Amino acid sequence: MNRIKIGLIINPMAGIGGAVGLKGSDGEAIVDEALHRGAIPRALQRVGIFLQELKPYAHYIQWFCWGGAMGEDSLQEAGFAHTVCGQCQDVTAAADTRESARALQQRGVDLIVFAGGDGTARDIHRAVGTTIPVLGVPAGVKIHSGVYAVHAKGAAEIVIKMIQGELVSVAQMEVRDIDEEAFRHGQVRASHFGELLVPAEERYLQHVKCGGKEVEAIALQEMAAHIIDDLEDDWLYILGPGTTTRAITDELGLEKTLLGVDLMLNHEIVQLDATEQDILHWLNQYPARIIVTLIGGQGHIFGRGNHQISPLVIRKVGRQQITIVATKTKLKEMAGRPLLVDTWDAELNQQLNGYMPVITGYEDAVLYPVEG
Repeated sequence: MNRIKIGLIINPMAGIGGAVGLKGSDGEAIVDEALHRGAIPRALQRVGIFLQELKPYAHYIQWFCWGGAMGEDSLQEAGFAHTVCGQCQDVTAAADTRESARALQQRGVDLIVFAGGDGTARDIHRAVGTTIPVLGVPAGVKIHSGVYAVHAKGAAEIVIKMIQGELVSVAQMEVRDIDEEAFRHGQVRASHFGELLVPAEERYLQHVKCGGKEVEAIALQEMAAHIIDDLEDDWLYILGPGTTTRAITDELGLEKTLLGVDLMLNHEIVQLDATEQDILHWLNQYPARIIVTLIGGQGHIFGRGNHQISPLVIRKVGRQQITIVATKTKLKEMAGRPLLVDTWDAELNQQLNGYMPVITGYEDAVLYPVEG
């Protein structure tokens, strides 16, 4: 067994805008609006899962962190001994992330583990570049960068491999982010901001989100026709983001947001860009089905860009009423890797494990593994 020095940085506000339909958490005004809408900070929950997996290896890890909610509180709650290297402001900001990353680098840690989204990855990049290995625990709304583990447990598995002395390669992976304001208006403008040095474990490391691939128009039309033929009156259809799900409303001649969650009832859109609370309101009146697609190249079906479809929503709807739609080309991009579920509910993630049908055309479906 190897001993390892890990620096921990948490962006406690990461992902706070997701469940309330804000499609991001960058900026003090957005955080304030999210809190006003009743959003609950959940990044610490993801970190708690990561730390819980490492408890059997506590003797081999020397922890360094930033104060309060940026790391100290989580390590203390998990029962890990730790060294606090500095304190953050009452309301954390990007400057705190950059300052803490530089301080941990100067303390000589072997690895910086950070929890956040693409904005957090950008701040880590500005602070340390490729001078030290880092690993992201996904906690943001948008995760386009290739520097994150597929989920909190995946991050822990990478650390465990390092402790156990397995050969873990490192590689420079892309830091990408989008214009959140454009994102809220249905436009994806992703930019490359540089690289970070990351433990390159294929199974546990998230791939950079694929974009700009040629759309299989005929396959999308056939898939949409299959879904439309199966629509039932007085059932609510919760349509996740993406061009694949939008093919359904295109065939019906209905409006749909590209990046939001929309609600359809009796062949009509009854709410565009619904929040978690909007969905729960409609679920009190109608039985429902969820229709989602996967993020190309990454494979996430829940937990990335569709936080409005929360664990509570999924539980109310039920596993049997989840429909996954994707072209076969999109599935082939996965190269046999499972589809991923990374909600805020570990028990639910496990319940969604197993093979699920994926609609790929008209009366055409394949069984594909799902991993929580």
